[in-house]
Amino acid sequence: MDIILLGPPGAGKGTQAARLQSSRGMVQLSTGDMLREAVAKGTPVGLKAKAVMEAGELVSDAIVSALIGERLDSAGGGAIFDGFPRTQHQAEALEMLLADRDRTLDHVIELMVDEEALVERIIGRFSCAKCGANYHDRFHKPKIEGICDVCGAHEFKRRPDDNEATVRTRMAEYRAKTAPILPFYEDKGLVRRVDGMAGVDEVAAAIDAILDK
Repeated sequence: MDIILLGPPGAGKGTQAARLQSSRGMVQLSTGDMLREAVAKGTPVGLKAKAVMEAGELVSDAIVSALIGERLDSAGGGAIFDGFPRTQHQAEALEMLLADRDRTLDHVIELMVDEEALVERIIGRFSCAKCGANYHDRFHKPKIEGICDVCGAHEFKRRPDDNEATVRTRMAEYRAKTAPILPFYEDKGLVRRVDGMAGVDEVAAAIDAILDK
């Protein structure tokens, strides 16, 4: 089963993708992670991407599609596309990649969110610098202030782009570039919507209900 998870940054796509990998043996294809990994390993595609990025240019659809194609071949249990496609052109490219492998897209699941609440969710999150356990200023503080519940470390970190200005810019970009591909998939009857503001387990159950139909 191959699916797309859609939603603005911070909607919970990564959390749900990780759960699906664990429970269903699917493979998360996150283009950002894949690019960084390919560059670090010095693969042929990674070397092309590195040269483009060092020149201060955007990585082309052709390079991204090549990365996706490589990983699709090893995603026998199904793929979860996260961060791709972002445009209708990429959506059409994905159809070709899947068709070349006798695969089709099963569902496009959009995590619906409230933008103001999402901003609060993102700018308040931080993690343990040692073990990576996740916390939030309001919703999930360490049981003892300044001490990680999991490993007992005293150092925490925040992502530098978890600030309000950056978050709102990324959301505007999502609305402008990614949301318009929804009609492309709605015409195919593939789009399903889930309340992304619900608890993690509730969102997971809603996604399971869609995949199990």
